[in-house]
Amino acid sequence: MKLRNQLLALCCLLVFAAFGFLYVRTWVVPKTFGIILFVSDGMVTRHITAARLYEGGADHRLALESFPNLALLRNPARDFAVPDAAAAATALATGVRVGHRHLAVDPDGKPLATILELARQQGRAVGLITMGSPLAPTPAAFYAHAADAREGEKVLQQFLEPGKFDVVMSGGAGEFLSAAKGGHRKDDRDVLAEMQAKGWELVRSKAELENAASFRTAPLAGFFSDGLLAFGNQIESGSQQPSLADMVRRAIEFLQVHGKGYVLVVDASLATTAAERNEGEHVLVETLALDHAIATATKYAGDKSLILAVGQQATGGFSLNGYPFVQDHGVGLLGLNAAGQPAITWATGPNGPGSKTEPAAFQTPSALNTAEDVMAIGRGLGSEKIRGFLDNTEIFSILKGAL
Repeated sequence: MKLRNQLLALCCLLVFAAFGFLYVRTWVVPKTFGIILFVSDGMVTRHITAARLYEGGADHRLALESFPNLALLRNPARDFAVPDAAAAATALATGVRVGHRHLAVDPDGKPLATILELARQQGRAVGLITMGSPLAPTPAAFYAHAADAREGEKVLQQFLEPGKFDVVMSGGAGEFLSAAKGGHRKDDRDVLAEMQAKGWELVRSKAELENAASFRTAPLAGFFSDGLLAFGNQIESGSQQPSLADMVRRAIEFLQVHGKGYVLVVDASLATTAAERNEGEHVLVETLALDHAIATATKYAGDKSLILAVGQQATGGFSLNGYPFVQDHGVGLLGLNAAGQPAITWATGPNGPGSKTEPAAFQTPSALNTAEDVMAIGRGLGSEKIRGFLDNTEIFSILKGAL
């Protein structure tokens, strides 16, 4: 009788433990509070290596090298083996491979849910940072749906939809203003004034960004240039343009007061611009700006956040050539190397073969995208899936799993 009661008690205890385990696993396991995705053409191995050398020599280490998880990403579009910006960004934003120029739509033109839209549906705060226009293909793929990324007015209409964002920081103010007000629009609309009338708080300088209240009920938009933001080494002391790291820090401070967590997408797009122009030093500077922004995100978002940094596509075929010494860094890696040869070369681009420094093997108006696996790194819960070789569409699955 005593043994039977003991066995019965043991069975009850096991059943209770099993239910307790299932309860904790299903309902109590904490969700990741902050989710941050960096996207940049600087995330290819040749850029990382050259940026490391440029900043401190061969023994120097970048902040991103401390990330524990790393993979190479395959990134073909649905129609071409080499993606354009719209197709590459859509794969990251939706987990679906699409054709060139498609923004978050399937082949039939039907909208594909993006990670920012899913985050909003779950009550999270949403932020977007880009060094160019928020209407450009890469940032637009995370919130807009269009069969052609060049449909600027359609993208703008979706950008302005109520409740789309909590924080946006970018350049590109000229696309929101008429020519009479210094912008590029062909009509008389002042879209920035329309945004303010709808409740947005607009900031146009670093000082205004720093002075904005962290606790807010209204969305904030920072437009810090009429066009592209300046390269990192062109921001002078006292400049009113915030750095990429400044924008990341303030965005986290704004978003983390939201009780249900947040998702922040950071488009470090100036590395692409520099590569398209065959401007090697600017590629290195912007890769380092990305590294500094990643370090800032790690510091301010905390160890329990999920932080991913992924490449989008490679552009131009940048190469740092020759045999610099271990300690060589900075301008010593530019121009001609010790043998009188160009230290930096390109596969394609406007410089052409005749350039004495940074020549391109084949001259094109703008450097072409190249067939090259890009990098992904990560830290935080869920980033352990970044291992080996992955399709770029799997980044979306990792992000979605953290919501």
